[in-house]
Formats: sequence, structure tokens, C-alpha cells
Amino acid sequence: MMLSDAIRSEGYRLWRNRSAMFWSVLFAPLAGLALTVFGYFMIQQRTSELKDVQLPPELTGTGGVLDMGAALVSQAASLANPAVLAFVLIGSAVIFAGDYRWETARLTLARNSRANTIIGKVGVVKMLVLAALLAYLASAMCAEAIRGLMYQRSFAFSLSGSQAGDFALLFVSGMVRVMQFLMLALLAAVFTRSLLAALFLPLIVGVAQFFLSQLASVFGLELTSWLAHLLMPGLAFDSLKAAIQTNQTTMLAKAIVSLAGWTFIPFFAALVWFQRQDLSKE
Repeated sequence: MMLSDAIRSEGYRLWRNRSAMFWSVLFAPLAGLALTVFGYFMIQQRTSELKDVQLPPELTGTGGVLDMGAALVSQAASLANPAVLAFVLIGSAVIFAGDYRWETARLTLARNSRANTIIGKVGVVKMLVLAALLAYLASAMCAEAIRGLMYQRSFAFSLSGSQAGDFALLFVSGMVRVMQFLMLALLAAVFTRSLLAALFLPLIVGVAQFFLSQLASVFGLELTSWLAHLLMPGLAFDSLKAAIQTNQTTMLAKAIVSLAGWTFIPFFAALVWFQRQDLSKE
């Protein structure tokens, strides 16, 4: 019962913070939709000026029937993109570090245990991530529909059993990747008691991992190795997506172990540290 109270309390406080909700859930999908539609419009304008030039269909947006089922599966593969990660981080950092920022930690703990408080925060962040991913998916499908209308393409929707399975696995794996990224924010918030640290530490780690992947050959690091996957959860996520899409399980164990480690180790480290933390001045 106390855990449900913690989840309800954190959810209510997040819901009241409309600014964090907007930036975390709505901004990236709406901005992405606007930019995508603008890009389609510009391509349409350019192709109308180049009537005598034969361009491939992928550049013009033209083609045959637009299969919205295939588009749904394709968009599910891109859910955990950098824009979603960055903007969901805003609301998550507010949830994880808000009690330190506004000195309400003791008031919160007067009504619940420390473990339930942390687990409740993570539970609300999961719901926030789910809402953000659904909003992104809806905006991506709207962009596909607008593209079809702009180029006067006919629509169809076909989704086989294997495609439905791929969609479900890709959606869940995208959610796991986002949660893994946000556990770094939880760890930073608990260790530093800083909202800014919760915002920037995951971004810094993400950028460092990106450059490591680009410079892997310089360090003699094979991207197919266990070490590379354990050091770079982004690489592990890419391997997991490839395993889902191609049914090649060579890298599957490495991907799962890496993502699990980068998710649960920060979570339990934050939980243990929070249990022992002196909050008398918060």
C-alpha cells in the first residue's frame, strides 16, 4: 500500500508540473513532426522544379502503396533516439532530484519509506517514458500519413504475426534503453543532490560513449567484443535491435547483459546510497 501511495504522490506532483510534462512528452514529437513535414514540403517544391530529372522514389516521397503497418514497425525501431532521450531526461531529473532542489525530502519521507520513495519515483518515470514513446510513435505515424497525402499515395495496413512480434519487441527494447539512460540520472541525483547533475551526467556519459565508439579502432577495441558492449550500452541496444530485426542472435547475450548491468547497477547503487543518506538538512 505504501508503494502505491509513493507512486500516486510522485505522479500527482509530476502531473502538476505542466512544463516538465510538455518538454518531456510533447515537445520532441511535435517539433519532429513539424520539421519532417517541412522537409517533405521542401522536397516537393524542389522536385516540381526538376521535372525533367529522374530522382529515386526515396528522395521524392513518391512510390506505390504506403503500407502503414510496415511504417509502424520501422518507426518502433527508432523510438530511443537522442531527441527522446534528451527531452525525457528533463522530467525524469525533476522527479529524481526535485526533493533536493525544493528541500522537500523530509516531508516526503515522513509519509513513506526510503525504498518505496525511490521505487515510486522510478515507477512514475516508467509511465513518463511510456507516454513519451507513444507520443513520438503517434507523431511519426502522422508524418507518414501526411507524406502519403502530399504525394497522393494510396494507403494500406498489413501487419503479419512476425511483424507484430517485432513491433512489440522493438517497443519494449526502446523503453528499456530509455530507462537505462535515465538510471544514470537517478544515480547522479542521489549522489550529488543536484538537479543539474541529474540533467548533465547522462548526457556527458552518452557523448563519451559515442566518441568511444567512433575511436574504437584507435584503442584496438572490437565493436563485436564483450568489452565494447559492456562499455557502451548504446552499442548494446543497436545489437539488440539488429537481433530482433534479423533474427541473428550472435550478439544477443552481450546486448542483454550490458543493458541489464547499466540499468540495475545504477538503480541499486542509488537505492543503497539513499537508504544511508543524511537528509536532516534537506
